[in-house]
Amino acid sequence: MTSSTRMGVLALLWGSGFLWIKISLNEGLTPGWITFLRCALGAAVLLVLARAAGQRLPRNRATWGRLAVAAFFCNALPFLLFSVGEQTVDSGVAGVLNATTPLWSLLIGLALGTERPLRAGRATGLALGFAGVLVIFAPWDHGSGLMSLEALALLGASVSYAVAFAYMARHLAARGTAPLALSAAQLLAATGLSTPALAAGGAGTVTWAGLLAVAALGVLATGLTFHLNYRMIAEEGPTAAATVGYLLPVVSVGLGALVLGEPLTARVVAGMAVVLVGVGLARPRRRPGRAERTRPTKQARPDEQGRPNEQARPDDPARSGPASAGPSVPVPPDPGLPLPGPPGPVPQAVSRSARPRTPGSHDPS
Repeated sequence: MTSSTRMGVLALLWGSGFLWIKISLNEGLTPGWITFLRCALGAAVLLVLARAAGQRLPRNRATWGRLAVAAFFCNALPFLLFSVGEQTVDSGVAGVLNATTPLWSLLIGLALGTERPLRAGRATGLALGFAGVLVIFAPWDHGSGLMSLEALALLGASVSYAVAFAYMARHLAARGTAPLALSAAQLLAATGLSTPALAAGGAGTVTWAGLLAVAALGVLATGLTFHLNYRMIAEEGPTAAATVGYLLPVVSVGLGALVLGEPLTARVVAGMAVVLVGVGLARPRRRPGRAERTRPTKQARPDEQGRPNEQARPDDPARSGPASAGPSVPVPPDPGLPLPGPPGPVPQAVSRSARPRTPGSHDPS
């Protein structure tokens, strides 16, 4: 499979999530059940893949506590908000609003002091991105604008993703747990957290089409998509994965129009274009000489299974998994500014590179 074909398949599976949510809603499933089943099915896929790769779930309470927080903001809450929002908002518009996640991540980074002060280019991108959101919402047009609680729920889902990324970068990266197992555990926690939402909303008549749609959402657009994205970062580098991220709104809009007959208005198309240009300008620029590359693995501390971890240089923002034997450990590109709208958990750095230790030195971790 060529690189372009791989990116196309991943973008199609990833971007189809909004379509499956809409079909599930139309065929009788409530937002609570969609969220619960999506988390449960995605967790099942990742558990199978983790077991096949010989990866085990975390064992300590501290890690599970951090996973619970990440699962709430990265899975349970945004999955529910997207399902609530798509009750009245088109799936294509949901995909476009989902693409604003990097803009919210940048704002959060600035507030927390983890982002450098903005230069003119990135500041322009941030302003353009939110201008595109205004174009889509059109609050001045009371006849066809999208100002509603459901549309705000979609934006809230993107903000929730951004909060999750900020938390995960600080508290889950480099914790010595293999990525598939870590993400499976996160979706397991999200399944439990989404259980209370099952009681919300009236029980309708669920069709087979609705069940198949939610199965596709959980298995294909969540579990399998994470695995494919993980492999793409490991084998082709983060730039390829970033390219897929920018295709997602286009895929969601296209599928909504072709499959569901959603109107493809000039305002939504223009807003999508402005949002994507803004996100592109707001992304940090890499320094010369820091291109995607792999390096031989240095000896690192063992993971929870007693096996040595493999880790690329921690100071390389474009790193992917090492090229040595064993499974690669990818890191998402530009951790401070994630890709537009992930379908669920994102690959995390799972080990710290070894540091020289003198006798009697203390390891704070």
